[in-house]
Amino acid sequence: MDLVSDRGRRVSVEELNTTRLLSHARREARRRNLDDVLIVDVDAHHYENEHMADILPFMENDVLRQVALAVGAKGGRHTLMPSNIGHQDMGGRVTRYPLRGSEKTEPGKPRDVQLGHRWMDAMSVDYSCLFPTGMLSIGLHPQVEMEVELCWAYNRWVTEKVLPESDGRFYSLLCLPFSDAEASLRHVETFGHRKGVGGFMVTTVRHNPVHDNCYMKVYRAIEERGLALSFHSGFNWGETVFRNCNRFLTVHALGFSFYNILHCANWVINGLGERFPKLPVIWVEGGLAWVPFLMQRLDHEYMLRTSDCPTLRKKPSDYMREMYYSTQPMEVQDLGALQETFRMINAHTQLLYSSDYPHWDFDLPTVIWDLPFLSEEAKHNILGGTAARLFKLAPRNQKQRENLARFGNLAA
Repeated sequence: MDLVSDRGRRVSVEELNTTRLLSHARREARRRNLDDVLIVDVDAHHYENEHMADILPFMENDVLRQVALAVGAKGGRHTLMPSNIGHQDMGGRVTRYPLRGSEKTEPGKPRDVQLGHRWMDAMSVDYSCLFPTGMLSIGLHPQVEMEVELCWAYNRWVTEKVLPESDGRFYSLLCLPFSDAEASLRHVETFGHRKGVGGFMVTTVRHNPVHDNCYMKVYRAIEERGLALSFHSGFNWGETVFRNCNRFLTVHALGFSFYNILHCANWVINGLGERFPKLPVIWVEGGLAWVPFLMQRLDHEYMLRTSDCPTLRKKPSDYMREMYYSTQPMEVQDLGALQETFRMINAHTQLLYSSDYPHWDFDLPTVIWDLPFLSEEAKHNILGGTAARLFKLAPRNQKQRENLARFGNLAA
């Protein structure tokens, strides 16, 4: 039996298998009959930095491709992405981080697809939106042209090598090189029709104003294709405002909400909800507690200074209630506050389940299923029904089809 080291303890490779690590999740899913519930995860991740040798050849610029490949050949692959100080691995206490390379997969299908299917099956997840991890900091890259090239290479690799091998269970909101509006438009026009592409994603750890007129043609192109636009949040300890923080917990707690608050406020106050009323907008991985706060603050200011918002026809909170939000990481310590949050955002139609797996703070579908204040319809909608309608995903068994039909969520 192969042995590997885990903080000085010798463990078998079999102990590190995803299916075994999530055996408790599988038991809990079976106990609740979650295989009969269509579950769509709108935010899961893989570690694309493990596949740079496959991704970088897709770069179009000969010079930048040669530079990137040379960096990788010298073992310096991390220098291709802007660094972001943090302690996501929790001091080595999450064994699937440092020891994931020890997990065995079979030849044939891509490794990330096999690992993905393992955790999805354990959680009873039917479909999962695949996001990168390191590239969530791509908005901090000092070279705009490198951001463009890396996003292009990644999106080609995902749509040509990964999604086609996933048996239709993976889809993606592809990463836009948002620092270059023309390049972003080219991505929409090139990849928007490809199978498994549900829309596009803007990483919010950046300093590009979402209301800049240069992006209007990008938003219009996404809207015209019936696709979704998501804003995926993150943290940045290097941001000036966070340099006062002396603990990663503080940066992590504030950062993910901060960037969503910033870009969402600019989106709403500049009337983009009026300009693109048919564009589904999703705010990802910021939790939910920030949403009521922003609704109340913007409504209060709007009633005092409506002249600052001549394009708005209703209160800011009304536009926010038309947007979509991912659940993770959902603040569950005060169920009363959480229930009020659900009411304020119309969660039964606007909230989308997300696991954020395999990150350290991921949430199982049971986090939603076990909420005592949710109706059966709301549970089915949040876990997958709303996303199935949004991304045109079909049920995977007859019981799921019957449940979707009961609540009017069968995909068109």
